[in-house]
Amino acid sequence: MEKRFYPHFAGEKLALNSMNIYKAETKQETSVAAANAASTKLREAINTNGHASFIVATGASQFDFLNALTDDSSIDWTKTTMFHLDEYIGISDKHPASFCKYLQERLVDVVNPGTVHFLNGKANDPQAECDRLNRIISQHQIDVAFVGIGENGHLAFNDPPADFETEDPYIVVELDEACRLQQVGEGWFNGLDDVPTHAISMSIRQIMKSKTIICTVPDERKAAAVRDCLHGEITPMHPASILQDHSDCTVYLDDGSVSLL
Repeated sequence: MEKRFYPHFAGEKLALNSMNIYKAETKQETSVAAANAASTKLREAINTNGHASFIVATGASQFDFLNALTDDSSIDWTKTTMFHLDEYIGISDKHPASFCKYLQERLVDVVNPGTVHFLNGKANDPQAECDRLNRIISQHQIDVAFVGIGENGHLAFNDPPADFETEDPYIVVELDEACRLQQVGEGWFNGLDDVPTHAISMSIRQIMKSKTIICTVPDERKAAAVRDCLHGEITPMHPASILQDHSDCTVYLDDGSVSLL
C-alpha cells in the first residue's frame, strides 16, 4: 500500500498539569498533527495485533481532522473496527444533523472500515439500543479514541454534571441548553426547538478505557471549555477535565482554543 503522510507542522508542546498538549497556529495545522498521531496509533495496533478498534467523534470541529485522516493511504482500514461515540434520540440516519450520516459520508464511505457499529437514533427503545452496543463493545479493547470537547466542556454527549461513575459503555443522556445551542450555532438545526433533548452517548468511563485518546479542539469558541477542563480541577461540572487522568491522552489546540490558557 502506498504511504502518504501529511507534514508535521511547527507546533509546540505545552506544559500543563501532567497532560500532553500540542498547539499549532491554525485549525488546519492542529487537525493535521492530530491526524498524523491517529494514523500512527492505528498502524501500530494493526502491526502488533492484526487489527485496530477505534472510537470517532463528530461535529464541525472534527472536519479537518477527518479529512486528513481519511486521506492517509498508509492505514489498512479493512483491519479496523469503528464505534460511534453518540447519536441523537429521535432522528433518522437521513437527517442532516445525524451523526450516523456525518460518519457515513465523511469516513465510512471514504475508507470503508472493516466493521462499523452505528447507533440507531430511531430505535423504539433507546435503552435496548444501548444494551445492544454494550454487549458488542464489551468484547473489544479500544486502541484509540478520537474525541473533541464541547463548548460546555462535554465529552461525547456527557453534559455537566457528567456521570463519572457508571460502568455502562453507552447511556441515555439529557442534553442541556448550552449543548443544544452549540448544535444550532454550528448550523445543524434551524433553532433550539428543533434540537432533540436526549441522546445516546458513550459514557465517560468507557471513553477513558481507550488505550490512547486523541482530542482535537480548535476554534476560539472552545477557549473557555479548554481553560476550565485542562487547567482546573477534575470535576463532573467540566466533564472533559477527566482527560487529565488518562495515561496517554494528547489534546490538540490552535491559537483560538488556547487563547485563555
